[in-house]
Amino acid sequence: MNWVINLKNSVVIIGGGIGGLTAAALLGSVDYNVQILEASREWGGCAGKFQRGKALFPVGATLAMGFEKGGIHQRIFDYLGIEPPKSLMLDQVMDIHLPDKTLIFYRDRETHVNELKKAYPEIPEKLSDFYEEVYRIAAEIRKLMVALPILPPKTVKDWLELTLSLKPGSLTLLPTFQKTMLDLLKKHGLSEHSSFKHFIDGQLIDSMQVTSEQCSLLMGCLAMDVYHEGAFYLEGGLFQIAQSLVGFSESIGVKATLGRKAVRIERDDHEQEWIILDHRGNEYRANHVICNFPVQSLKNLFPLRYKTNLDKYLSVKENEAIWGTMSLYMLLKDESLPDSYPLYSQICTSPNGNMTEGDHLFLSLSHPNDRQRAPEGFRTLTVSTHTKLEKWQTKERYDSYKENLMEKMLDSIESVIPTIRDGVVDIYPGAPKAWERYTGRPEGIVGGFPQSNDHALFKSLSHRTTLENVWVCGDSVFPGAGTIGVSVSAYHVFHSITGRKLQK
Repeated sequence: MNWVINLKNSVVIIGGGIGGLTAAALLGSVDYNVQILEASREWGGCAGKFQRGKALFPVGATLAMGFEKGGIHQRIFDYLGIEPPKSLMLDQVMDIHLPDKTLIFYRDRETHVNELKKAYPEIPEKLSDFYEEVYRIAAEIRKLMVALPILPPKTVKDWLELTLSLKPGSLTLLPTFQKTMLDLLKKHGLSEHSSFKHFIDGQLIDSMQVTSEQCSLLMGCLAMDVYHEGAFYLEGGLFQIAQSLVGFSESIGVKATLGRKAVRIERDDHEQEWIILDHRGNEYRANHVICNFPVQSLKNLFPLRYKTNLDKYLSVKENEAIWGTMSLYMLLKDESLPDSYPLYSQICTSPNGNMTEGDHLFLSLSHPNDRQRAPEGFRTLTVSTHTKLEKWQTKERYDSYKENLMEKMLDSIESVIPTIRDGVVDIYPGAPKAWERYTGRPEGIVGGFPQSNDHALFKSLSHRTTLENVWVCGDSVFPGAGTIGVSVSAYHVFHSITGRKLQK
């Protein structure tokens, strides 16, 4: 069966995660003929949801950014003329439980630094100087981001727009370009302070997928500053972003189809169009193809004759190690939780500062009044840790490792919430194969490439592939993971196809 859309200004988007849905809404708003194909039965990808009984769980991403004034979600929703999801801005973003103390991440910068000084009375001046530089660098980067320049620049237009986005203070960033966050810690005499470094690494591993030793200094400063711009709890979960984008897209004529897995992309050279085949034998034709999935899956969709082109695009990145995640999804009795336990928290248990395999956890707790997530008297809790995928290679090892890691994670949670095991009504482990099955991520990879100097900024993968009118958005390309990152990549695709910007 052929599904042929009007080929004038036509686009097929493969993957209904936040990146793909953002691209669909933006392109549909300027009269492009758009078809979205999503293999699963849920929109949102790693920011989607799933239901178990009366409980609703976020698949992965839980803490929202980008809804503040000037944030990427706010700008896109304003451009589209739609209301953003209902949200709560957090003045206290999260608690961070270190082996030696508990810290609070405050949205207000001055409060944040002052409270850290109280927690670390032995290094107050060093902390002041460190954060003064972090915030200065982040402020300069944020000025550049107003224009949302494309990195890495590939065309004359890209270079021109990047040049025009530069501000007088941009030159002050040049000395930091090849430095890491560890270099900044060393500069301020903080690299040997194990507790504070542990605190910093906890922020970086969650947002940048890498610790201070490798993290790009520029990207790291931005990551450490982003919560101060605004961190939000979305009622129900981040899937509300996807629902808003799908609802708007369908209202303007975008065709959005669940349960359609793209299995092959061919080229009709005579008609100068791409042909996309799904697993049911349906055929879709369009001028443009936007791939909203990890770049590691690209070669599986294209004929062998495109291998050289795709090898050139991917370079050596397709073989780079990317994290998997182990998640626990729990329905809890509300009474089992300590009073006023925060909605978001980190637990870091390793005395040596290890950030993976259950030694570092990120916890997301549903709001007590969020009836979408859990019935009255109950809360949902999502807990995740980074894991190396080679630890999950064989069936025997997989099952035993999942059980052992789940117990280790529960032990870590118990160190902060002593009554956690008594409060568990239901628990569902989400190991890498579950991520592969339900979100289509090969081998369960999540989070995109670590934002080291080898993969960030000018060394990022471009949203432009080496195939004509084949584009990529999502966490594989600049600027990386998270809903704000994938939304920026979707905007870059929209801008490159149409020439339009987010100003009406």
